[in-house]
Amino acid sequence: MVSHVSQGSSGLPGDPGDGHWAKPLFNRLRVHLQAQRGLTTYTVRNYMTDLLPFWHFLDDNQGQDLAIIDRPFLRSYLHWLLTDARPMIGGRGFVPPVRKGALGYDPKSVARKLSALRVLFGYLANQGDIPSDPTTTLSTARTVRRLPAFLDVEEADELMSAPTVTTPAGLRDRAMLEVLYAAGLRVSELTGLDVADLDLAQHQARVTGKGSKQRIVMMGSHAIAAIEVYLHDGRPHLQARRDNGALFLNRDGGRLTPRSVQKLVKTYALEAGIEASVHPHTLRHSFATHLLDGGADLRVVQELLGHSTPTTTEIYTHVTQASARRTYVAAHPRANRAIPSSDPA
Repeated sequence: MVSHVSQGSSGLPGDPGDGHWAKPLFNRLRVHLQAQRGLTTYTVRNYMTDLLPFWHFLDDNQGQDLAIIDRPFLRSYLHWLLTDARPMIGGRGFVPPVRKGALGYDPKSVARKLSALRVLFGYLANQGDIPSDPTTTLSTARTVRRLPAFLDVEEADELMSAPTVTTPAGLRDRAMLEVLYAAGLRVSELTGLDVADLDLAQHQARVTGKGSKQRIVMMGSHAIAAIEVYLHDGRPHLQARRDNGALFLNRDGGRLTPRSVQKLVKTYALEAGIEASVHPHTLRHSFATHLLDGGADLRVVQELLGHSTPTTTEIYTHVTQASARRTYVAAHPRANRAIPSSDPA
């Protein structure tokens, strides 16, 4: 049975609160995910937040002994999430529903919370706190997999040209956008780049992805040119007295944050006249889609994206197939023309 010893609040979303029986486990799991598995703070926060409804469900069902929780109990929890749970707003505690009378999370959210359960019980089983992992044979209803949103080539070009390159910040932002699109980086990978990670002569960079795994990414001539101008004419003006080595700096000389990058990308997308909501990940999707449209091998794109398996990358083949179908129907003279009725004999 998990200890009931109270510890201080971590201040993180998903914290069950001081004095709650699950607080020690919350702290242990958080440290394990950050220190031993090397997950980012953002990923850990999501896992811990997705576990918060589970603590609430256990409280209502007197289920504090995690060693006796079995598959039927977890299935009842998943059913509760889909039908009776009150979706939360914000990071801490259970608050009123998002809309009046709203009950139940959508299937995609439930699938994410099941993923958090797998992390929790896998950890407990590995630590010997429970005899076996009850989530190994647990499944939930398949959710509809949405195709990722991406820019077309013309929109990507417009976005790259949006920053005004007459200021240090503008030079930084042009280089930032070019690198996001040229290398297909996650926003955390972009902000984690140091100047020392660049190999401009070879048109490549070393990035640190999920689980602290490193990989080499490629960059084209436009990205390299933008970086070189930024390093020469932009970064020195943003750099503080004590250089921290970060590639992309804010106005105070510190490392640019993911939140700042997200705001900048949205701002430049609006300036470029792109109506759809654009995020840094939209450029990653665009990178993969445009490579596959251009004939790149799926395995190569998988490696460049840093995906551990081809399954994650394969969704982009559905995007390119959908694009190809639209092009075919619009272009082929016999694809959408009405079939004349047969003359009577």
